Amino acid sequence: MPAPCRPGSPRSRTGVVVALCLLLGACADSSQIAPSLGMGSAPQLPAPTHSLVPTVSIAPAVGWPAGDKPSAAAGLAVNAYATGFDHPRWVYTLPNGDVLVAESNAPPKKNNGGLRGWMMKLVMGRAGAGVPSANRITLLRDTDGDGVAETRHVFIEGLQSPFGMALVGDVLYIANTDALVQFPYHAGQTRIDTAAQVVVPLPAGDINHHWTKNVIASADGARLYVTVGSNSNVAENGIEAEVRRATILEVDPRARTSRVFASGLRNANGLGWEPQSGRLWTVVNERDELGNDLVPDYLTSVEDGAFYGWPYSYFGQHVDTRAQPPRPDLVAIAKVPDFALGSHVAPLGLAFNTSTAWPDRFRSGAFVGEHGSWNRKPKSGYGVIFVAFADGKPTGLPQDVLTGFLNARGDAMGRPVGVAMDRTGALLVADDVGNVIWRVTAQAAPVTPR
Repeated sequence: MPAPCRPGSPRSRTGVVVALCLLLGACADSSQIAPSLGMGSAPQLPAPTHSLVPTVSIAPAVGWPAGDKPSAAAGLAVNAYATGFDHPRWVYTLPNGDVLVAESNAPPKKNNGGLRGWMMKLVMGRAGAGVPSANRITLLRDTDGDGVAETRHVFIEGLQSPFGMALVGDVLYIANTDALVQFPYHAGQTRIDTAAQVVVPLPAGDINHHWTKNVIASADGARLYVTVGSNSNVAENGIEAEVRRATILEVDPRARTSRVFASGLRNANGLGWEPQSGRLWTVVNERDELGNDLVPDYLTSVEDGAFYGWPYSYFGQHVDTRAQPPRPDLVAIAKVPDFALGSHVAPLGLAFNTSTAWPDRFRSGAFVGEHGSWNRKPKSGYGVIFVAFADGKPTGLPQDVLTGFLNARGDAMGRPVGVAMDRTGALLVADDVGNVIWRVTAQAAPVTPR
């Protein structure tokens, strides 16, 4: 059990001591179980642990040394598709092969959440998340098909912490932190100067704890699905601050209306349509501060009207006593997620593979970009994984695709965020610390001389 800090000081000075403990990461023991036990369709869920100060283990952001890059799994190769970005968070491939990159970060906050908010701002700044938001979409084009973007254009400027993107016909939707907006789009254009039109507002406000909003369109384009993360870790700001948050919203873009499609999803980000079943799937960042081995982040199918537990329970009926007042009625109906990815790995990107160009073990399933932990010892995540699917469901354990984002000192040279398939079937990965878009492909088999 993590040992609490024992400041031995008056209550009036406890907050300062807590802040120092958070920054130094000196107040918790390490994980007691193998990471794989917290993965799969039946993860091991140990008893929660509570301490005065949560586990803090930050990977300071340092960027990539010249010429360095992540390590690709056997049979794969990785190269820099484009470099020199300003905190690239998300990638999206247009039908003509152009790639859009959302360069973005959290908006300025009017309410910093008091002492806790101040501490978390310092923690996240050290992890590379403290830079101002560029608020733009950049367009990349690989004109000669060599796997490297030769041209880049500022595509849209003046956005509000943009994240997800979706093209439906000649309309491009952008999920800003405070609204889903749309722009007219024509194939091949390299800049949009028209003003954004608001489709629907999205929950934001003074706290706006999980600011990223993603969007995906239904196959016919008639509906859009937008992720909205919670406004806290476990409703500590009051449940009234969580209205329409920790949800996936369904948007009717013609009527400009929205409704809650699914709820209890603490911080869903990546969205994808599973090719075999056609069902919507998402990856979710679960709650913190219950120990190194709780709570596993997860990949799950999303059902209309379903409730997935947050903040009252996790993985079905495992009650979180911190959420007050309790809601046993909601706990009773909480769905168990389909597949655990491991505790505190911070899954953000999700892309289903439909290309046959990959080795067999990577052909049927989903790629997941894991941004990496801050609330776990030892660190977890910091890579791209693949979850194999069979008959429309995850199977086995996650497989590494890209690793090596941490150096020998535990510093973060890069942190994966969004993932997307390009037009050729290669995987693109946004790295918001390395400021790179990586491209992963199958490695050509060596020719054996005769």
